[in-house]
This record gives sequence, structure tokens and C-alpha cells, in this order.
Amino acid sequence: MKSVAAVALIGSLMLPGVAFAGSSTDAALGLGAFAVFNQIISGTGVFGGGRTVVVERPVVYAPAPPPPAVVYAPAPPPAVVYAPQPGVVYGPQPGVVYGPQPGVVYGPPPGVVYQTPPVVYAPAPVYGYYPRYPHREYRRGYWE
Repeated sequence: MKSVAAVALIGSLMLPGVAFAGSSTDAALGLGAFAVFNQIISGTGVFGGGRTVVVERPVVYAPAPPPPAVVYAPAPPPAVVYAPQPGVVYGPQPGVVYGPQPGVVYGPPPGVVYQTPPVVYAPAPVYGYYPRYPHREYRRGYWE
């Protein structure tokens, strides 16, 4: 018995397809086995059972519906006719009358007001120096 198991083990290792099957191969083999199992159970394909019996039934036609009743529409209303508009008559144009031109009235010239600009004193500039921190991050090369 041990020799049979050893021969089976060596034989299975000799087949590279069985020994090194990936997940896609496993899925394909599983789907194929499931399809064959369904054919065996349902009786289709090679494993088909008896023949299918076809029964011809008489064709029954329903009678045609009656034609629809004819409905006549009322006559259209009479056409509307409008009288043409009367022509436009223009009378003579009135004459143009020119009156004398109005005189020009000059007012006094506006007065000139001079204002002195306000005097503003600016504060004196303040010169400050950076404080000396012993920390490294405040030195000159760190922020640049």
C-alpha cells in the first residue's frame, strides 16, 4: 500500500499542470465541472434523455373588429375679409418762422481762493536690530 501511495505521489509531481495550477486555472476547471454536472442532471447534451414530443394545435383567429363609425366634422367658418385702409392725404407743410437770436449774458468771473497746505510732521525713523536668539531656527541661514 505504501508503494502505491509513493507511485501516485511521484506521478502527481511529474505532471506540471496539476502541480502548479494557479487560481485562474482552478476557476476554469471548476466552471467546466459544474457545466458537465448540470448537463448530467438536466438531461441535455450527450446525456439527453427521451425525445421531445411536439403537439400541433389548431390556429384560432379572432374576428376582425368592426370598422369605426364615420364622424363628419362641421363645416369651417366663412373666410374673414377686411376692407382696405383708406389712403393717407397730406396737407401743405407749414412755413418755418425764425425769431431773433437771444442775447448772450456773461456773469462775473469766479473768485480764486488759495489755501495753504497743512503742515504734517512725520515721526522720526526708528532703527531696530534683530534680537539675538540662541536657538538654531532663528539664525540667518535657516529661513532662506
